[in-house]
Amino acid sequence: MELDFKFTADDLIPAIVQQAPDAGTPGGRVLMFAWMNREALQKTLETGLMHYWSRSRKKLWLKGETSGHTQQVVRWFVDCDRDVLLFEIRQTGGACHTGYGSCFFQELDREARPLPVTESKTFDDKTVYQ
Repeated sequence: MELDFKFTADDLIPAIVQQAPDAGTPGGRVLMFAWMNREALQKTLETGLMHYWSRSRKKLWLKGETSGHTQQVVRWFVDCDRDVLLFEIRQTGGACHTGYGSCFFQELDREARPLPVTESKTFDDKTVYQ
């Protein structure tokens, strides 16, 4: 498989992960951002499940390998510069390791102060990640 994309000097490419429209679930919400290397991208395309590269742990990981909250690829895109990927996925459970549906649950005001979180967690992160 030829992956003719512009990877960083660390051989990574940014991946934006967005909710695909589905029966009862509106699409378009950004669920998370992560990094992929060539192996993560290949595994994602082979299995249809999102795989990422953890920069902190220096290892490949399957989204949901601990929590069971997997991400199934519906379709994917590359930007015009070929240096960012966008995946539309079907999320099982929450996307955020803190228990929320999206990693982008914390709204800020114009002075960068956090506003009250208005959504509920989709799962209890303390019981999932013991």
